[in-house]
Amino acid sequence: MRVVIAGGGSVGTSIALDLVDRHHEVMLLEQSSVTAEKLKQQLPGVNVVAADACEYACLLAADLRTVDVVIAATGDDEDNLVVSWLAKQEFGVPRVIARINNARNSWLFNSSWGVDVSVSTPALITSLVDEAVEVGSIINLMDLAHGKIKLLEVTLASNAPAVATGKTLDELRIPDSVRVVAVVRNGQPVPTSPTMRFAEHDHVILIARAGATQDCASAFIG
Repeated sequence: MRVVIAGGGSVGTSIALDLVDRHHEVMLLEQSSVTAEKLKQQLPGVNVVAADACEYACLLAADLRTVDVVIAATGDDEDNLVVSWLAKQEFGVPRVIARINNARNSWLFNSSWGVDVSVSTPALITSLVDEAVEVGSIINLMDLAHGKIKLLEVTLASNAPAVATGKTLDELRIPDSVRVVAVVRNGQPVPTSPTMRFAEHDHVILIARAGATQDCASAFIG
């Protein structure tokens, strides 16, 4: 897979090295020519180019029409939006992933700006803090499909119907709008099946349609 990453900071370089290790063809665009020269020595296997990813001409030179994925990973949300929009609207890149630096800007990172998937480190950290202290509350981990689908987590309390009734996953009759995708128990993943039963303090990972929080609550919130 051919991947272009915009931004040669710590995030962009880490992603680049990981993708190269997975045998993808990676080009990294870094605006600063000085930084780009340094990165060429530090990132073996990565094609580092000194270029402004917000400029149409630079993306054209990178042959973006042949790229499978663009990752806008700069430290500036405005730049990431511009890169995303150009990648999608001008070059038709199939998949555009954008980094959100300021969680308050999350509402902008949608299909209107060419973003297929947005990743907000501040929001993720907040979710992890919530997860550590909140039992019996539904935590939003990530929005998918332009916000139409949500990845959620809930840590089960003793009075959660899924625990208190002792019913199997199949017997809980969870609505079609919600799916259990993973369960973590005592730090270990538990295989999900129609016959599985839940225990107090299970971390249940759910995928649900937007607006289906009440459907999740019917089984997993006491």
